[in-house]
Amino acid sequence: MIDSTVVDLSRLQFAATAMYHSGKNPLRKVTRDSEEVAIVRGEKRRRLHKAFLRYHDPSNWPLLREALKSMGRADLIGNGKHHLIPTFQPSAAGGAMRKPLTQAEAKAMPRVPRAQPQKGNLQTQHTGLPPRVTGSGKPAKSAAARKAGI
Repeated sequence: MIDSTVVDLSRLQFAATAMYHSGKNPLRKVTRDSEEVAIVRGEKRRRLHKAFLRYHDPSNWPLLREALKSMGRADLIGNGKHHLIPTFQPSAAGGAMRKPLTQAEAKAMPRVPRAQPQKGNLQTQHTGLPPRVTGSGKPAKSAAARKAGI
């Protein structure tokens, strides 16, 4: 039996494809006089739409600043809570990104011991639970081997 989520997604994909190619709204009856749907075609506008969806990404800020100014919405550019994007650009886009460590650098870093679980203290892997011993050095047994007791 096909999962209903898969069916729903395929219906949505069909509707989106029909809308893109016809320019009509397939969610209502499609006729000659059907409601027109604005389709974004063209690399520049598609990038702009994606930038608005990901407005929190600093690499999109220059494009968004330019677009907001051209739309007459420069009031959304600023450093306050009610502004969409800041007026400044960080020195390195992505700010918190750093280069991956080499093996030598990783070995040189001190290991931080994890706290042992205490009675009455619920812990998860994110709050300090020690890793499980899985015996990852040995190959996993197949279901047939486990049944046979090998």
